[in-house]
Amino acid sequence: MSNLIYGHHPVVEAIQAGKPVEKVFFQQGVRGELEKEIRHLTKAYQIPLQVVPKEKLNKLVRGNHQGVVAWLALIEFQALEDVLPFVFERGEMPLILLLDSITDVRNFGAICRSAECAGVHAVVVPQSGAAPANEEAMKASAGALARIRLCRVRSLFSAVDWLQQSGVQVVATALTNRAVPLYAVDFTVPTAILLGSEGEGLHPKLLKMADRVAKIPQATDFDSFNVSVAAGIALYETLRQRLQ
Repeated sequence: MSNLIYGHHPVVEAIQAGKPVEKVFFQQGVRGELEKEIRHLTKAYQIPLQVVPKEKLNKLVRGNHQGVVAWLALIEFQALEDVLPFVFERGEMPLILLLDSITDVRNFGAICRSAECAGVHAVVVPQSGAAPANEEAMKASAGALARIRLCRVRSLFSAVDWLQQSGVQVVATALTNRAVPLYAVDFTVPTAILLGSEGEGLHPKLLKMADRVAKIPQATDFDSFNVSVAAGIALYETLRQRLQ
């Protein structure tokens, strides 16, 4: 695979050079300075580290991987702390998407496509438990992944807290007793929309931290909207309010 680099020095140099590393695979059982260096760098640069058997690395690459393989993303991640001030400086009303445990690449790509169409300033994903920004996601996004700002954070809890401290309301989407209809939320102010996976939904702590919880009205009680569809509906309502 062309988006894989391997070997001690190539991987270390790629990380230190700020290359868009999606994930680092490290060989199970390897100890010593190499392990310490890789763990330190991945933590410092907020790169997911996955410890795997040697057999997995052998399947990924044919060369001498030395126990470490890096998977490069197709896009470069940006810092959320840099994006928000930039948006405010341009006199625009911030609109951020926070994705909790969205691991399906097709849903992720579709969400990014809707986000780009709706003028979202950044899509924020956690360091672990997020769909990769790979070729399949790029295809599902119709190329939007190459245009939108993608931010990866170590903790969504910290990201939510930082956004709230920065004057951004965080609106969670969920079917709970606390939820109000989507159209009852004021999206004309600085807003971050929090979306969770279809299976488990939002983490309870994130749900509790949210300033508002909104639900999408349904005509029947059949399950709920697909997460990418829900994202599109929430973004359309935001756009509708802001264009009035």
